[in-house]
Amino acid sequence: SPSQPPVAPPRPSARPFPPRGPSGPPGAIPPLPLVPAPDFKVGDKAVHPAHGVGEVTAIEQREIGGTRATFYILRILDNGMKVMVPTSAATQVGLRSIMSDKEANNILSTMRAREVAVDVQPWSRRFRVYTEMIKSGSAIEIAKVLRDMNRLKFDKDLSFGERRLLDQARSLLLKELAFAKNKTEPEMAEEIKRIFSS
Repeated sequence: SPSQPPVAPPRPSARPFPPRGPSGPPGAIPPLPLVPAPDFKVGDKAVHPAHGVGEVTAIEQREIGGTRATFYILRILDNGMKVMVPTSAATQVGLRSIMSDKEANNILSTMRAREVAVDVQPWSRRFRVYTEMIKSGSAIEIAKVLRDMNRLKFDKDLSFGERRLLDQARSLLLKELAFAKNKTEPEMAEEIKRIFSS
C-alpha cells in the first residue's frame, strides 16, 4: 500500500535469537552468525562494504517515508561521498569497524596464498562469482579477488572487466589495511606490490 515506508525489511538473520541448527539442502551457506549492531560515535572510522572506509561525521534523526529513524552520516574517505546508514540496520548493511592488526595479517596471508579462489568456467561465470565476492564486503573475499587478478596479470593482459575487479578490490582494501597496520597508504601499496611480485 502507498503508506508503506520505503525501508527494506531486515534480513531474517538479523533477528535477535540464536540461529537454528543446520537446515536446508547440503552445501547451503550456513546462516551468518549474529553480530551485535556496531555502535559508532562521531569521528569513528567505519567500513562500508560497497564504498570502503568512511568517517562518521554525524548521527542524525531523519524522517523518511513518514518514519523517523536515526542515521549514521558517513563521509567516504576515497571520494568524499556522503552515505546515510540507518543505525538500526547497520549490521544488515554490513557496516563494521576497521579490522584489527591480526585480521590485517590474515588478509595479507590470504594474498600470499598460492591457490585460486574461483576456477569455474567460462570466464563470464567466473567474473560473476568474483563480482559477488567483492559485493559481499568481506575483506577476506576481496583479498582473494585481488590475489587472483594479480596472478592473472602475470599470465596475460587483463581485460577491462578484470582490471576493474582488480582496481575495485585494491581500493576497498588499501585504506583499511593501512589504518589497521598503522602505515601510510603508499607504504601499504608497496607491501602489497611486493607480495604480488615475489
